Amino acid sequence: MTFLQPIIQEKLQQAVDLLGEQNIDCWITFVRETSQVHDPALDLILGFGLTWDSALIITRNGSKVAIAGRYDGNNIRELDAYDEVITYDQGIAETLRARITQMNPGGIALNYSLSDPGSDGLTFGMYARLTQMLAGTPYPTNFSSAEGIVRRLRERKTASELERIKTAINITERVYADIFAQPLRGMTEKQIHALTGDLVARHDCDFGWERVYDPIVNAGPDSSIGHGIPSDLAAEAGQLLHFDFGLRHAGYCSDLQRMAYVRREGEDGIPENVARTWTACWSALEAGRAALKPGVQAWQVDDAARRELTRQGYPEYMHAFGHHVGRNAHDGFSE
Repeated sequence: MTFLQPIIQEKLQQAVDLLGEQNIDCWITFVRETSQVHDPALDLILGFGLTWDSALIITRNGSKVAIAGRYDGNNIRELDAYDEVITYDQGIAETLRARITQMNPGGIALNYSLSDPGSDGLTFGMYARLTQMLAGTPYPTNFSSAEGIVRRLRERKTASELERIKTAINITERVYADIFAQPLRGMTEKQIHALTGDLVARHDCDFGWERVYDPIVNAGPDSSIGHGIPSDLAAEAGQLLHFDFGLRHAGYCSDLQRMAYVRREGEDGIPENVARTWTACWSALEAGRAALKPGVQAWQVDDAARRELTRQGYPEYMHAFGHHVGRNAHDGFSE
């Protein structure tokens, strides 16, 4: 049905396991008109949008129930991932209330979070609607944040997910090779940005984030720092050229940065200060990579890289060492 079908099935089973680990009876993703307001959890447990009020209910005992408007029902059934798909014509409230009452969960986790945007898909309006629908029952008093479920569901990549991420990375590296094979000296950021679009068109993939600044291209010291839109600045000889570039292939993203030195005519090597800075950055990256092991928290990995960079006399970087990739280029919350 959908190219994400096997992954959705895997992630739903992961969700059941996570509910058991965290001793939570029930997790509900409650959405509507998701083309306007998209809950990030849908990428993991459905893979497409919904229109009418819809509830995706997963329980610790392993049941997976979807309640949706009639015209969304067939798409959900085609996934062959939910045990039961219930559709309605004139409002979800009665059906949802009856189903939750039948389940009688001790607690219900919902997609809201004070710290993790990937777990904060439930709008205030939908929270209020759900509270109204369940008025007179004990369930609203037992609502809790589902961030522990959603965060770990996003972080724990299945073998299928890892394979897709690796493919997206491999394609991105091939495009980078094509970029650096071009005569970039003298080209503007805008021209390099446009050139990348032509090169990406050779592959069956999309850009990993908004095309207007994917890739980010920074030519020289006067270029915008961070997520800037490419400008008319040119890649001048004797300057650095920075890329921040990601692609999306088969629903999964890459996000890779590269830095190049633009040689002057007749220049064979790299200036000493550039080489020294490159070596320091590489050492910091390697320090972080060496610290990246199962069970190590992300801040500890960041700290290892940060300490190595400052040890070599450079200031701390004002951002994180790295981040997850997956369904999005920024695909997780690091602790």
